[in-house]
Amino acid sequence: MTEEAQPAIAEPSEKEIRLVIAASSAGTVFEWYDFFIYGTLFSLIGAAFFPSDNETLQILLVWAGFAIGFGFRPLGAIMFGFLGDRLGRKYTFLVTVTLMGIATAGVGLVPGAASIGLWAPGIVITLRILQGLALGGEYGGAAIYVAEHAPPEKRGYYTSFIQASVVGGFVLSILVVLACRALIPTESFAEWGWRIPFLLSVVLLGISLWMRLKLSESPVFQAMKDAGETAKNPFTESFTYPGNKKRIFVALFGITGILTTIWYTSFFSSLSFLQRDMRVEPQIVEYLLLASACIAMSFYVIVGKWSDRVGRKKPILIGAVASLGLLFPAFWALGSLANPGLATAAERSPVVVAGQQCTTDPFAELFGRTQSDCGKILETLTASGVRYSVAPGVELGLTVGGTEVAIPDPWLDDSHVRRDELQGRLSGYGFDFSRQVPSMANMAGIVAILVGLGMLSALTYGSVAALLAEMFPPRIRYSSMSIPYHIGAGYLGGFLPLIAGVIVASTGDIYAGLWYTWIVVAFGLVVAWWGIPDGPPRDFADDA
Repeated sequence: MTEEAQPAIAEPSEKEIRLVIAASSAGTVFEWYDFFIYGTLFSLIGAAFFPSDNETLQILLVWAGFAIGFGFRPLGAIMFGFLGDRLGRKYTFLVTVTLMGIATAGVGLVPGAASIGLWAPGIVITLRILQGLALGGEYGGAAIYVAEHAPPEKRGYYTSFIQASVVGGFVLSILVVLACRALIPTESFAEWGWRIPFLLSVVLLGISLWMRLKLSESPVFQAMKDAGETAKNPFTESFTYPGNKKRIFVALFGITGILTTIWYTSFFSSLSFLQRDMRVEPQIVEYLLLASACIAMSFYVIVGKWSDRVGRKKPILIGAVASLGLLFPAFWALGSLANPGLATAAERSPVVVAGQQCTTDPFAELFGRTQSDCGKILETLTASGVRYSVAPGVELGLTVGGTEVAIPDPWLDDSHVRRDELQGRLSGYGFDFSRQVPSMANMAGIVAILVGLGMLSALTYGSVAALLAEMFPPRIRYSSMSIPYHIGAGYLGGFLPLIAGVIVASTGDIYAGLWYTWIVVAFGLVVAWWGIPDGPPRDFADDA
């Protein structure tokens, strides 16, 4: 007899299920809003807390702060997974949403580096750690809570609202930023107005707590508690329960590795790519992502409902295979539509750099190392979104379309002079470094591509909450699904912007960072094919 057959489980009413979905989804939207607002405002965060004359280093430090928060998600999963399996689902994610709201509001109150020096990034990183801990407990709690209320035949559909809520948090972060930009003058927004979206999290926290306090405990957990069958040490049991090591491995690489890298590539890599590399006006980028994300949200629900009929494995495999084939073409098309002048000039007038030690060291300034003269030129080209190739040579040299461009010493001594002069020379060859406002036709094409990327994410993410809940035994479900999910999402996904940024900075190819996503998805596809259960959805059983 399986574990589920032992305790009597009360069936929730339709009204209770609707409240469960609404409250859990709203809380998830707010909590992911708190986490994503940092990434949405990445350029202003860099100027306030990680100022540097080296634009590439500044952005990498911002993404490092982003990654640190994700790096602590597994610890949050262990802590709150233990509480969720021991004390209950409801009260655990009340704690997580409170911690997230307080930490996010704190970011909005931290003085900039100009005022308090290194204390500023230090405090921000500490708050990011608290956010990561909170998020490590939130997803598992919300997903399991809905899954354990849902009837088996509708579990994919009901839990898909949790998946869509992750995108909802991203959408809300963009909406709030756009509203603040509309109400606050540009200079004031850059100076202090960007703090308002962080402070708003206090209001969202109040709404989320009010909704979640209305909820009762999960019927599955309540039944286990009444029968005295809750786990004594959920963390230990997660790795000793028969068959769980395989399930954790599959959940980490075959499920989370795929979904998280595709998600962050679709939303955050495209944000950084359009805004920084393609130099599109930030507000235009926000509108484009807002439109595409709003459309893409519906696909998470469609995929979740579809998985109730065809099983959880099929959508994930289709999404992973499609991503491997479409990822690079999608970003090539984005580049051509967002900044046609830059893309055309790069093909017509290829840039070639020659010299000794012709490699970049993105963290040279941070660690007190000396960047080579050739490396300085490569770093500036990369920060300008210009693709280049490196040729062997003893003397430092630069050619554009076969024509030599002189490199005076002042270029090498001052990063601002180097950027302005180099961009000025390249402009004569058709490179366009002005802030871009694409035509309406091109913007429609960009939205279509972003929606397509969102659909790939929906295929690999829409059914995951139901799948993970079905993979693990109820007594250790919170811990067992949260640990691999947050290790994967925290490290494979959360470090994606940083790793991709380092790859781009090191190679000079603005598309090279996509190889990280491609490799993780390719490996995950093999694991998913081997390890995700075939056939129609079914509740956990010891032979699963």
